[in-house]
Amino acid sequence: MAGLIEKDPAAEIVEEWTESDVAVVATDRLRHDVVSNLRRAAEATGKPVVLVVSELNEGELLTAVECRVVAVLPRSALTEDRLRHCIRTAVAGGGVIPPSLVGELLKHVDRLQREVLAPNGLNASGLTAREIDVLRLLADGKETPEIAAELCYSERTVKNVLYGVTHRLNLKSRSHAVAYAMRAGVF
Repeated sequence: MAGLIEKDPAAEIVEEWTESDVAVVATDRLRHDVVSNLRRAAEATGKPVVLVVSELNEGELLTAVECRVVAVLPRSALTEDRLRHCIRTAVAGGGVIPPSLVGELLKHVDRLQREVLAPNGLNASGLTAREIDVLRLLADGKETPEIAAELCYSERTVKNVLYGVTHRLNLKSRSHAVAYAMRAGVF
């Protein structure tokens, strides 16, 4: 693996993850010790991970994603070009998942939406319909009294909704909340 990476003049192998733009981890299976190391590194650095693995089942895929794995490359498909593609895609903020696992990932996302988010009034953005309505009007430049009037809420309710969003999502201001909603694609 190191030999494949070193062939790329834009790549450099470093010992510490904190010094890298992306981590490349190779393993036969996603064992408990590998997951523990990935979780610690994800918490400490937040760096994306390219996982080269011999075998990965559907259940392990979600665990890998939770550990900041953004690219999965089956060891059987490992080539210099594919590894380089995965690394560059990860650095650019993208992801690479084998087609055989995409369907499973989508099934997990659907189940998460149906069983966890929807029963709590949330969607994939982490916002409720009420919060989205308030933020959409705020993004349109409306003030608290105008939002309250349009949604038939009290001004206090609008303020509570905005406080709840900013506090729960650790956002700094109303503008930050609008930006979050826009990046999440809710409007």
